[in-house]
Amino acid sequence: MTIDLGELLPPKTVIPVLQINSADEAVPLAGALIQGGLRVLEITLRTDAAEQSARNIIQAFPDALVGIGTVRDAVGLQKALSLNAGFAVSPGSTPALLAAATESGLPFLPGVSTVSEVMTARAAGFKAQKLFPAAHLGGTAMLKSLGALFEDVKFCPTGGVDRDNLADYLGQANVFSVGGSWLAPASLVSAGEWQAIADLARSAVETASRFAAQ
Repeated sequence: MTIDLGELLPPKTVIPVLQINSADEAVPLAGALIQGGLRVLEITLRTDAAEQSARNIIQAFPDALVGIGTVRDAVGLQKALSLNAGFAVSPGSTPALLAAATESGLPFLPGVSTVSEVMTARAAGFKAQKLFPAAHLGGTAMLKSLGALFEDVKFCPTGGVDRDNLADYLGQANVFSVGGSWLAPASLVSAGEWQAIADLARSAVETASRFAAQ
C-alpha cells in the first residue's frame, strides 16, 4: 500500500535532517528541536551511530514522528521498519525501491531530481516527493516549473535550504514541507549548545506558521 508522507504532516512542516555522529548526542539534540517546536525528525543512515541514535530518540520521544533517511534500497527500508520509524526518505528513486516501499506499508518520501523521476514516482502512487538536491536543481525556479507540469504533486525541497531562504521555499504553492540540516549545525551539536539549536527550531516554526495559515 502506498502511503504519502504528505498525508501525515501538517501544512508547511519543517523537518530537521540529522546526521548524528554520536548516539550520546541523539536525545539532547532531539529534545532541543522538539523544545523549539519541531516534532518531525529525519535521522539519516550516514553514520555508524545512526541506528542507535534513532532507537534512542524513538524511545525517549514516543510522541515525535521520527523517520529514517538516506534509504536507498529494500535493506534500508527494512532497517527503518525494524527501528519502528514513522516514515522513510530516499535521496533518489528506482522502480525497485518504489515497489519495496509500496509493499512495506511504511509512509515513504521518494527523492526526485528530474521530471522523469517525478513521473515515475507519481505513477507508483507517490504524490508527495522530496526534491533533492533542491538548490543545485534550481531551487524555487525548479519548483515553479514542476508545478506547471504536475498540479497534483507536492514537494519537500531538501539540500541547500537554510534560514535565509526558508520563506522562499515555503511560499511555493507545491511545497508541503521543507527539509534541512541547518537546524542542527555540527558546531553547535559538538559543543552541546542545545538552547541555540532550540532557538533555530523556534525561528523555523515561526516562519512556517506564517505560510501554514494561508
